[in-house]
Amino acid sequence: MKKKYYIYEMKLGSLNILSIILLIIMFIITYFLFKILNIKNIEIDLYKLIVLYLVYVIIHELLHSLSYVLHGAKFKNIIYGLYIEKGVAYTLCKQNISRKNILNSLLFPLFYIGIITYIIGLIISNVYLVVLSILNISGCSGDIIMFMFIKKLDKNIEYSEFDNPTRFAIYSKEKINSKHFGLKYIGEEDKLIKNEMNKLYISKLSYVFLICVFICLVLVFV
Repeated sequence: MKKKYYIYEMKLGSLNILSIILLIIMFIITYFLFKILNIKNIEIDLYKLIVLYLVYVIIHELLHSLSYVLHGAKFKNIIYGLYIEKGVAYTLCKQNISRKNILNSLLFPLFYIGIITYIIGLIISNVYLVVLSILNISGCSGDIIMFMFIKKLDKNIEYSEFDNPTRFAIYSKEKINSKHFGLKYIGEEDKLIKNEMNKLYISKLSYVFLICVFICLVLVFV
């Protein structure tokens, strides 16, 4: 059977629901852990937290790209983007990558600046690190959904990304159109069009968002 690209789109509503669930679960767990560990100083500067979270988002995407490269992708094929209209910051790879590569890449930020930093934050009683780790874990809902989906596929499939940051494709000989929570099956193609995959893409609304963030930071810190 000829290989084809089976295209899926992430359901942003389902991702948001899972994010909220993860957020609630992690804050409940943290509440009891703080009591057990006798962590009492939990005052947080909201503006400082927002700035640190923006840095965390950047690190999150850089870790995705680092994992891509460590597991076989070429750095020149990595691109970054911000698409406020769809509520996503993203890292994409122009080349097809292996199942092993994408599985590792999906979990990289969750593990290193989610689970590991959460544990470190508890050990050193750093509330900012704990909260940032929780927000990152919550923001990994899409990564978790995709991981669970790709994990059950054949090891010989390839993963491919293209112009739309909320869509991806599975390149496979076997027909793939199984249903999965948080994902919508779009259809199949013999070839993917990747004409607009610039090295760095920032949508028009994202520019407005970044300008507003910059103005707020100036007003707060200057």
